[in-house]
Amino acid sequence: MHGGRMLLRALGVERTVVEDVKWKQGPGPLSLIVRVRPVAKERYRCSHCGKACPQYDRGAGPGRWRAPDVGLSPVFLEAEAPRVKCKEHGIVTQRTPWARRGSRFTEVFEDRVAWFVGHTNKTTLVSVLGIAWRTVGTILGRVSESMKKLRDPFANVTRIGIDEVSYRKGHRYLTVVVDHDSGRLLWAQKGHDKETLRKFFDELGAEGSAAIEFVSSDAAGWIHDVVAERCPNATLCLDPFHVVQWVTKAVDEVRREVWNELRKSGQKERAKALKGSRWALLKNFCDINDKQRATLADIERDNKRLYRAYLLKEELRSVFQEPDVQLAKWTLDDWLQWASRSRLKPFVKVARTIRKHRAAIDSVLEHGLSNARVEAMNTKLRLLTRMAFGYHSPKPLIALAMIKLGGLCPPLPARP
Repeated sequence: MHGGRMLLRALGVERTVVEDVKWKQGPGPLSLIVRVRPVAKERYRCSHCGKACPQYDRGAGPGRWRAPDVGLSPVFLEAEAPRVKCKEHGIVTQRTPWARRGSRFTEVFEDRVAWFVGHTNKTTLVSVLGIAWRTVGTILGRVSESMKKLRDPFANVTRIGIDEVSYRKGHRYLTVVVDHDSGRLLWAQKGHDKETLRKFFDELGAEGSAAIEFVSSDAAGWIHDVVAERCPNATLCLDPFHVVQWVTKAVDEVRREVWNELRKSGQKERAKALKGSRWALLKNFCDINDKQRATLADIERDNKRLYRAYLLKEELRSVFQEPDVQLAKWTLDDWLQWASRSRLKPFVKVARTIRKHRAAIDSVLEHGLSNARVEAMNTKLRLLTRMAFGYHSPKPLIALAMIKLGGLCPPLPARP
């Protein structure tokens, strides 16, 4: 019809013919109904593989797809939806050139939704586009999968970080993989075990796994085992933050032991003073205030055992701050001997754990790779879980994360 091509261009629709245009007044605002059909070359094609197929029947009748609004009026494309018989996929509805498979929104409309998700908040998105938040979740899933086909998220990836993050109460976790070089979220999946992580390497493929040179993680055995199994060429780096966290917990265990001994022996004043010393012992020395420095001086004078634990903690921290790799390794050797002879059970235990993971810790000293990027990504993911409130499965959350943090946000339609 006259002006139909111009209307389709305004709606971002291609390979389509306009048959009729009409206005419809419903309970809501005045809507524009555009009756369309695919061009001849696009008719009777499988919605899965796109191959031309014989028509099976007329389907369930005309279908409607939401398109970008015109002014203040919503626009819907209306078209017949016949079914075709594909040799590979059986009886399916024919492909529509204006929408993704299984969607009731045009591709341009969905891309606009995804762009808004990546650049604004939930309330603005729902108000401007006039759709439910749960509908946004299903749209994000389709857009995310579509963008993966256009932009390979695993291209040129050689250094990755692996961790898990809680997305809901009840010990529900996501396994996340981050690219150290670009800072992008590469992959996320529900669960935190060997089978979950194997799914990532299955998607990465044998060639992609062989290209991985470095992997950073915490000391989780399920991560180390799968990395050794799937990435034989990769160097595993144990995150130094978690190593320092081991000795920080060990200091607190010694503090509690000493406090209990003082309390049981009737030295209530000393026990009370020690109870308030927790942050002076656990914080980095450069971050403590004058009052906490005085507390440390009192501990040095009155409790040699606890002060020895504090010195052990600070000495291990200095290992990861030493720029000279060989000196850092020698310092770590000395620290292990000191901790093993310290007669402090929590530190003896930590020394055994460090010896067990010594190769991965030496790799950190040599290459300087930590899980800092992954931890920063986890913080962003925790913020997104609040935005994703209302979704009943982690799939929309993962799609939301891949669009906002994984570089899969489509460009704003009709913009360079």
